[in-house]
Amino acid sequence: MIIDAHHHLWAADYPWLAAPGLEPIRRDYTIADLVPRLDEAGVTATVLVEAGRCDAEETGEFLAHAATTPRIAGVVGWASLTDPAISATLAGYRDLPGATKLVGIRDQVQSVTDPGHLARPEVRAALAAIGAAGLTFDLVVHVGQLVSCAEAARATPGTTFVLDHLGKPRIAADGLVEWRTAVRDLAGCDNVVAKLSGLLTEAGPGWRVADIRPYVDTALELFGPHRLMAGSDWPVCDLVASYAEAWTALDACLGELSPTERAAVLAGTAIRTYALEVGS
Repeated sequence: MIIDAHHHLWAADYPWLAAPGLEPIRRDYTIADLVPRLDEAGVTATVLVEAGRCDAEETGEFLAHAATTPRIAGVVGWASLTDPAISATLAGYRDLPGATKLVGIRDQVQSVTDPGHLARPEVRAALAAIGAAGLTFDLVVHVGQLVSCAEAARATPGTTFVLDHLGKPRIAADGLVEWRTAVRDLAGCDNVVAKLSGLLTEAGPGWRVADIRPYVDTALELFGPHRLMAGSDWPVCDLVASYAEAWTALDACLGELSPTERAAVLAGTAIRTYALEVGS
């Protein structure tokens, strides 16, 4: 069994897609695009993650997709950590079609310039509310924010945090030492798991498996396989690799694991963390 714990869908008019260099992925990506790729790569089920539109309507659309697409086992929707009515927002999601597949929440923390953002009282309260609602919180952050993530995780023990893309290490800039130092404290928090996702994009065009292997090995050392899950980060990965290539590269980094450890990374951690219901 393979669970793709991190992929997106979007329309070509998403504002962030207007940035230079994103022309190859500036188009609609739909369920019709997704399913053949899952079949080609042998992926059993997926987790669909908010894609930076940052509005509640996108979450409703994604839940509706999940309601009619059995291969989408979970949805990580969007909510603002500065929304004083976040509990009501989450409760509203529970009334939508597909609501049973809402497994987590994400906000675009990576775009926030305030270094104290995750320490703000209203943000800490929002993180606690997400956990109280039975949902995880996905951390989409850059390496410079990892220390504040660890502080937030320790301050909010009732919430499970999921670190997307290993915290975006600067692989193309040989940032292994910088990232290892920054992520160590976060990995020491029992309520944090991490995704082996997005690494090829951080490695950049012309990537090699050898570029990402030290980061995967370090994540296995610091988190352990039972706190790691795997994700394609499709369609973002299309900037540097196809869906199938993303899985092949990750698979090449997991060759030294035992069958039990491999099963945890490829499916078990995602199923447990997100409480997914998937077939055998």
